[in-house]
Amino acid sequence: MIASIRTGLRSQKTAQVCLGLLLVLFILTILAPWISPHDPIQVNLALKLKPPSIDYPLGTDHLGRCILSRLLYGARVSLGFASLIFISSLGIGLFVGAIAGYKGGLVDFVLMRFCEGVMSFPNLVLILGLVGIFGTGLAQVVLAMMLVQWVYYARMFRGMVLSLKERNFITAARISGSSQWKIITQHIIPNVLPPIVVMGTLEMGWAIMDISALSFLGLGIQPPAPEWGAMIHEGKSFIRSNPELMLYPGIMILLVVVSFNLLGEALSDRFGVKRRFEKE
Repeated sequence: MIASIRTGLRSQKTAQVCLGLLLVLFILTILAPWISPHDPIQVNLALKLKPPSIDYPLGTDHLGRCILSRLLYGARVSLGFASLIFISSLGIGLFVGAIAGYKGGLVDFVLMRFCEGVMSFPNLVLILGLVGIFGTGLAQVVLAMMLVQWVYYARMFRGMVLSLKERNFITAARISGSSQWKIITQHIIPNVLPPIVVMGTLEMGWAIMDISALSFLGLGIQPPAPEWGAMIHEGKSFIRSNPELMLYPGIMILLVVVSFNLLGEALSDRFGVKRRFEKE
């Protein structure tokens, strides 16, 4: 899979730049506790709204907190939890899609009708409804997004399983006495995982935007913890006097989402993967 992805990126200079940017950002988020110049939640009203300086490279916010430190720690939330949502949703989707596609019949009908019912509603509407049930907070937002996202992977995986399960190598494995679980895990999943991962690259941008949007609305991460959407919310009161309070986290969201989208588009062209909002 890695070799196929590497081959798909060789002729895509833009995708290579995006991948490099994302790798650098992931490394910075891991090293945030060691490279951040200040505590991201430490309040010092004597330093509020200070311009950039050596001690505070991007200045301070309305509570005297280091903006650069909050951006770095905010990246840990956005990238870390977006990755968690992707991995969890992918795992559930692979399991459900494998059962639906391989078993067929009533099992397939019930599971796919449920998935279609979920997909008939806008994602954000369902997520807001679940957050209303679970309560506000980052954990509740992540759980709600996981419960909504997996249906897209399940439906896509089910279609791939249907196209693979009658292939000669699957028939040979079945005749040789391999169990259904072995056929799914050793023959089907390795053949469908690359395009699923490519789809996940496209979906990472959506996950980050949803997390930021919900935090902006006050439903996600709660103050004083740093997160890009929450930082935009806190800075909106100073949009005229200190627009950089909204500009910095907004630029970070833009860079990351665009990078994931361009990288995903490059890989989807190679593997023929459609985005979730395209017709199958």
